[in-house]
Amino acid sequence: MSRLNPILAASAQSTEAYQQAIAQSSAAVVKWLEQPEMYQGKTVAELRERIKLDFNPQGLGNQAAIERAIEYFLKDSLSVHHPQCVAHLHCPSLVISQAAEVLINATNQSMDSWDQAPSATLIEMKLIEWLRSQVGYQPGDAGVFTSGGTQSNLMGLMLARDAWFARQGHSVQQDGLTGDLKKIKVFCSDNAHFSVQKNMALLGLGYQSVTQVKCDRFARMDMDDLRHKLAASKANGENILAIVATAGTTDAGAIDPLREIAALAAEENIWVHVDAAWGGALLLSEKYRDYLDGIELVDSITLDFHKQFFQTISCGAFLLKEARHYELMRYQAAYLNSEFDEAQGVPNLVSKSLQTTRRFDALKLWMGLEALGQKQYAEIIDHGVTLAQQ
Repeated sequence: MSRLNPILAASAQSTEAYQQAIAQSSAAVVKWLEQPEMYQGKTVAELRERIKLDFNPQGLGNQAAIERAIEYFLKDSLSVHHPQCVAHLHCPSLVISQAAEVLINATNQSMDSWDQAPSATLIEMKLIEWLRSQVGYQPGDAGVFTSGGTQSNLMGLMLARDAWFARQGHSVQQDGLTGDLKKIKVFCSDNAHFSVQKNMALLGLGYQSVTQVKCDRFARMDMDDLRHKLAASKANGENILAIVATAGTTDAGAIDPLREIAALAAEENIWVHVDAAWGGALLLSEKYRDYLDGIELVDSITLDFHKQFFQTISCGAFLLKEARHYELMRYQAAYLNSEFDEAQGVPNLVSKSLQTTRRFDALKLWMGLEALGQKQYAEIIDHGVTLAQQ
């Protein structure tokens, strides 16, 4: 056991092993970054044959384990930092984000309760307050960091579903789904992210609950078609849970007319969720911020920082306009978010998240903003838009 130094602790033996492992790994990363190819070119079949789980029952020790990871993982990894790596919304990462990962991993805080992550809890809450201010929401901390856009979209759609049922006097949380579920619909553009369909299936309403709206020649949701399909849905006796608008479509980066959608939804008391996983970065841009006009009017928002904020995966957030809607998903677990804690004002973020154990990914955004400042961040984002226009 002593040969492996398996646990990170305060002993000299452990800290020395930690420093050696980090140094060996970081040196390997630097060498990998310097390779000229984006990918070594092996096929699926070649990699399947090459990678074998032949674990040594006695263990190999840290150094040998890292060497094997370099050989079987790192050498055949995709270099997302390569200038030709542009096939997906898969960004290179900031150096400061790598440093943040070291701190996150070493401290291993769990964001479900304050006593497991004291300073981390307050930093995340302060960041949510700051993000809300960038959106234009009222002051508050209704929101939480997530694993990314799919989870954030799930939270928005789940709360939209449960809020609609609550208006009918029914608690989904207590009693489950009820009524003619095939009459329940959500609307999104035909360029919206596929997680809308996936999440509606997870929520028990199926792909059939999603009505797709045509897009105009700029790949934005067509308002005339939206009005037409909403009217047809109402005439058919259907119940409309939500409209999902997109701020930055996957293929074109198109932004739906958020203000118009929000105004139309307000007339019908329909929840609006904005998937701004990609385009949300424009919140920091003086030049392009107006593209998100109206985002402050919607009920919930998805943001991803492992896209145009250049953070390591995973790092996303969900923002909720009105904190009262969190009551729709509250569950009291005495060992995590007790009534006593709440009475004392102790913040336990498990009440705001679909996850229980959760990483302190918010640190990456905080350190990124500290290192670059909002102005330099905006310049990077604007430069990306300029490159896309060329």
